[in-house]
Amino acid sequence: MNQEKMLHELIEVTKKNLNQAKLWQQEDDKNLNRKKDEKSWSVLECLEHLNRYSAFYLPEIARQLPKAKNKSSEEFKPGWLGNYFTKSMRPKEKLNKMKTLKSMNPLGSQLNKSVLDQFIKDQQVVLTHLEQAKEKDLASVKTGITLTKVIRFRLGDTFRFYTYHNLRHIEQARRCL
Repeated sequence: MNQEKMLHELIEVTKKNLNQAKLWQQEDDKNLNRKKDEKSWSVLECLEHLNRYSAFYLPEIARQLPKAKNKSSEEFKPGWLGNYFTKSMRPKEKLNKMKTLKSMNPLGSQLNKSVLDQFIKDQQVVLTHLEQAKEKDLASVKTGITLTKVIRFRLGDTFRFYTYHNLRHIEQARRCL
């Protein structure tokens, strides 16, 4: 895939997610904590889930991005596993339900708008990383992932997985209101 087009799409998705979070800042805490039932997540729980993933992935990306070689090709070749996980994250009409790691599950947390503030801050960091990535070979370094220490994704796959995971849960949060 063309790396420039890929990064452009990831930047646009991240900006839309960021703008949605800014709109939610206008809502009151009661609406942001409302749920369909006791097993579903509220808007703030969806965002807290994303913040927990950001706490892992943003430092990981920040460590690996400077180690990436300078871009020598316009193409990014995804790894097969990174591509598989990315495709599974992309929102689609009939979402496949997935279990989350216990440490990443915010169900029942007492949350307020500081969750939105953190998400917005994190997405601004992501935008900076995506801009820096334009000059890098995103297949030349790998990042750890939250599921296991054994598997690592190419940096480009990590950006894709992270961004579409965010989009998936932003869409979930939209359905809460």
